[in-house]
Amino acid sequence: MIHESAYIDPTADLGQNVTVGPHAYIGSHVVLGDNCVVHNNATVTGGAICGSDNVFFPQVVIGADPQDLKFKGGDTKLVIGHDNVFREMVTVHRGTEVAGGITEIGSHNRFLVGTHVAHDCAVGNDCVLSNHVQLAGHVRIEDKVTMGGIIGVHHFATIGTLAFIGGLTRIVADVPPFMIVEGNPSRVRSFNETGMKRWGFLPEQIEGVREAYLKLFSQRAERSGLTLVKRLAELEARTDLNGEVRYLFQSVRRSMSEGSYGRQLEADRQDTDADRQAYYNKGVHDQEAGV
Repeated sequence: MIHESAYIDPTADLGQNVTVGPHAYIGSHVVLGDNCVVHNNATVTGGAICGSDNVFFPQVVIGADPQDLKFKGGDTKLVIGHDNVFREMVTVHRGTEVAGGITEIGSHNRFLVGTHVAHDCAVGNDCVLSNHVQLAGHVRIEDKVTMGGIIGVHHFATIGTLAFIGGLTRIVADVPPFMIVEGNPSRVRSFNETGMKRWGFLPEQIEGVREAYLKLFSQRAERSGLTLVKRLAELEARTDLNGEVRYLFQSVRRSMSEGSYGRQLEADRQDTDADRQAYYNKGVHDQEAGV
């Protein structure tokens, strides 16, 4: 099951029935659970901890150092759950010290060609990220999210459960759960009725989210003359809301009241200018030395 041309570090821990193809590279202290498949020319490194039934296609690089100026070379982590597929040229980077040191991916996700998951991201379960989706650092993707191709996501943004992001969209603020968002600038276009049906939500659950969308984000709501804050307050005052609607307005409220620039996680960031200053100091030193 392991090709003779593959390199496997002696400290790597491979489970049962693992397949490693020609010229693949498995780095030090990597963990691969049972039934994982590492295709030819794939790289899994940086001590990545991977559960069972994950598939790594050619040219992926999983667990490399983060592309971040504040990274100090520490022993940070990448943790991956079960039954994920990483298609050709996907890159997933470890965390940085200042942000807790971990990038985390759940289970049953599909990362299609050229997708990038940056340092300190957290991806939930059951998500599909289509070709060339680019997640900046510290992005959080909740469960059952579907993203079209060639999407850029700003650092510290959150994409809510069962959101659908159309292709070529630029995401710079949090995306509410259950909503369809697309465009540049991006905006809520509708709610993800098809996704809710596919994941087995009941008709009354779907209808509740439909009413919330009409109240908060529809063109009719925008023409009402009420601000989003007031529309949200009216929705919150109701006592007949199902759990999905409550989760929706709680998410929107957190982004608006607790976050910065429409990003809830932005308010919790711990890095400072000093964390990345060494890069600039070295550049100044090299200039002074004539390098």
